[in-house]
Amino acid sequence: MNGFHYSMKTHAKLSTRYSVSPLICHAIIYDIIPFKRGEEKSLKSTFSIFILSFFLILLPASGMAGEKEGTTMSTVRDIHWLGHDTFKIAGEKIIYTDPFKIKKKDTADIILITHEHFDHCSPEDVKMIQGQNTIIVTTADCAKKLSGTVKTVKPGDRITVEGIEIEAVPSYNTNKQFHPRANNWVGYIFTVKGQRIYIAGDTDYIPEMKTFRTDIALLPVSGTYVMTADEAVKAALDIKPSIAIPMHYDSIVGSKDDARKFADALKGKIEVVILKEE
Repeated sequence: MNGFHYSMKTHAKLSTRYSVSPLICHAIIYDIIPFKRGEEKSLKSTFSIFILSFFLILLPASGMAGEKEGTTMSTVRDIHWLGHDTFKIAGEKIIYTDPFKIKKKDTADIILITHEHFDHCSPEDVKMIQGQNTIIVTTADCAKKLSGTVKTVKPGDRITVEGIEIEAVPSYNTNKQFHPRANNWVGYIFTVKGQRIYIAGDTDYIPEMKTFRTDIALLPVSGTYVMTADEAVKAALDIKPSIAIPMHYDSIVGSKDDARKFADALKGKIEVVILKEE
């Protein structure tokens, strides 16, 4: 056989490692470059090595991207939407966000609260999931309503709690006055199983979102007090998460139609997962 002498056994090894058919490996090595009969074998071998190397450099990158997408989706399966802005994330630690209308008792390792409004900072609901070792991360005005171990943050702060990296980011209104920027209320970006999860809090579409790096974005879509679905689409396109999850609808304000509108507008751009309320 002319050219670079790889056995089909070698092709099979390559195909297993890089998710390519053995026949494709064979074609890359022997058939992709149409040399005329009589040309030097060494020349064909050189070109074959070059082409094969090109493919083998690209294919691992593609595999890594697929692996990351799989990891992100695996993390999504650990995210449970309990309504409004309340999520339970069961990763290395049990993390709750903005507990409100909690249906059953549980013990959280970490509770993240974005601001002091009653539907986010609810002492009665916090007690439903607060254990002796639970750590609460929240803003200074909400902290005054709570007891136990409470750490206060403002936009720009970074802390590590029980091994979980947490960033407090700005969260405010731009065209309404329900959540003034001067209040220093926050959203959070925190890392679970290597995935950066962003919970926006009660916010409008704000310029800072262009700087957020996140794998999963939990975004309000109801309008009235927060972004509309259309504005949330703009936010998602700025943030560029692998997966976006709508929240802040079908409770107090907004409806399931807002979540569907958000998902429809991002088809082919960003994957949207609409979680079932638990």
